[in-house]
Amino acid sequence: MIDSGELPRVPVFVDSPLAIDVTAVFRQHVDELDEETQAFVRNDAQHTPFSFGDLTYTRSVEQSKAINDLHGPAIIISASGMAETGRILHHLKNNLGDRRNTILITSWMAPETLGRRLAEGAERVRIFGEEYPVEAQVVSLNGMSAHADQAFLVEYALATKATLRKTYLVHGEAEPATALKAKLAQAGIEDVHFPELGQAAEL
Repeated sequence: MIDSGELPRVPVFVDSPLAIDVTAVFRQHVDELDEETQAFVRNDAQHTPFSFGDLTYTRSVEQSKAINDLHGPAIIISASGMAETGRILHHLKNNLGDRRNTILITSWMAPETLGRRLAEGAERVRIFGEEYPVEAQVVSLNGMSAHADQAFLVEYALATKATLRKTYLVHGEAEPATALKAKLAQAGIEDVHFPELGQAAEL
């Protein structure tokens, strides 16, 4: 988008050691990417989807802190961890109070997390024990979540049915988990559990 002029040229930072490590794996296996990405690699001036002139990967703490000293527009990509841990907390603390900023949430946020409170429109949030007003615009872009949908999860469960003993739904909220449990039962998978917080199971 920057190369095509759809976005102005601004510095872009990937500020997450884990994301940088994962990107390194993708760099080593470009031949495994889909045809659309392969075509992009062939036609791109730098022959890679993982770097361009305005992109900086910030691995060290010092590099991360230096982003706070920038003046002017920038894009900071920081792994969220539901906005509960990591460098994202520092970026939120430093940028939530400025109405010129946008916090773009690109995946599902679990209930009772800072990310969920922001996505649901909280006007004030607590970070590192201090309250901060939310003046920045908060936008959720749910289409980028990599979670499998209900149909795929049922398909996966059916593919393992021959060796499946019990199924535990451990990631998600009660309402969709109950719906998934019903779909699994309709498909013939009936020993399905959605454990409560703190519940133990012997495997």
